[in-house]
Amino acid sequence: MTEKIVLIGAGSANFGLEAVSDIYRSKILEGSDIVLHDTDEKSLKETQEVADKYKGEFGVSFNVKSSVDRKEALKGATVVVISIEVAPRFGLWDQDWKIPQQYGMKQIYAENGGPGGLFHSLRIIPPILEICEDINNICPEAYVYNFSNPMQRICHAVTVKYPNMKFIGLCHAIAEMERDLPELLNTDFSNIEYRAGGLNHISILTDVKYKDTKKDAYPLIRKKALEYYKNYIIDFEKMNEQSTSPGAERGIFLKLFETYNYLPITTDSHLGEYLPWAHSIADHYAILEFYKNYKVNCQTIYRSEKMHSFYFDQNRHSKERLVDLMEAVVEDRNMEEAAVNILNEGYIKQLPNDIVVEVPAMVNKKGIKGIKLDNYPDNFASILVNQVGTIRLTTTAVLEKSKEAAFHALLADPVVDNFGQAEKLLDTMITFQKEHLGYLK
Repeated sequence: MTEKIVLIGAGSANFGLEAVSDIYRSKILEGSDIVLHDTDEKSLKETQEVADKYKGEFGVSFNVKSSVDRKEALKGATVVVISIEVAPRFGLWDQDWKIPQQYGMKQIYAENGGPGGLFHSLRIIPPILEICEDINNICPEAYVYNFSNPMQRICHAVTVKYPNMKFIGLCHAIAEMERDLPELLNTDFSNIEYRAGGLNHISILTDVKYKDTKKDAYPLIRKKALEYYKNYIIDFEKMNEQSTSPGAERGIFLKLFETYNYLPITTDSHLGEYLPWAHSIADHYAILEFYKNYKVNCQTIYRSEKMHSFYFDQNRHSKERLVDLMEAVVEDRNMEEAAVNILNEGYIKQLPNDIVVEVPAMVNKKGIKGIKLDNYPDNFASILVNQVGTIRLTTTAVLEKSKEAAFHALLADPVVDNFGQAEKLLDTMITFQKEHLGYLK
């Protein structure tokens, strides 16, 4: 069956090329149309050229074209994938991170939660809602997959404004389990059954067992995890002698595991954005190293010939799940997917139903339906509940263009502990980012 797949933000060397590469590997989707869209014409042209080059090498029959006209690109779309950022990405991110610290806010990453997460949300939600308005008018039946952050707040705003849209948030953080669980459980990943959930970037492994014996595997994880992960922690006294590995940032991670007895899915930079006490135990060095390297990768390495070859290596195993979900819908596979971000329908009973949760789901021709996590622990859920007010108020601020609601969202955030400084911070950020936040009145 052929689809029309529109990639919005395809000029991103990371997102655009990886998405095209993953689609090229699908025999189920072969023959479909792929439309690359971006507002950056130069970057879009580069993505098109690389896609055309490797289309020949793969020997596939996809029809790939590009357009800077979003409305034209969306005509007839059956799948729309969104991965955008407001430019200049890293300049604005640095402001989100550093300016709140000047006002005494102990935030540790500033992408998804805390004051920085609020300003990021207030910037990026409006253009995503504009995209969704076009989708709603032009191709309302399309499946819409979002990769942009802050995932929680983007998804909430879209589901409030467009409650009938088939809008699903996807995050590859769950892929860490494919690396860690086989090591912890002494078995191949194909022999492991697991479920995890929470809010995006602050979720936990709730169940895990061996497929062959059906034996509960969590006791072994609880026995081995501290020893296994301790090798990933950076020794601050020797930080100049060490480099971070992909598994670093385990200060908050391990403290959550020790305290709540459930294994977190993500690492310090994400987990710590939601916790007022995270700053005191975070692996700051590893977070800063990750940010520095990520910035370099996005600005240079992802656009290199070497990375093009990496993305289009036909033997590469992608960590993204987009194509699997599309295929599961087309083929009516009734497949269980490990993590999607969708509106809560009692899947996590401690959270309200208007909040978007990250849970496993069944995927078939009827769509994507979440799976209830019956045993979700009350103690960890209490952390998630603390985010509800901030998420709701962020949406209100955007939809009503309300500075007052934005201020209330800031005050509701667990990381914010000073009323006066929060007030000054909001005024300062609106001044520094007037082009993007000036709509707040």
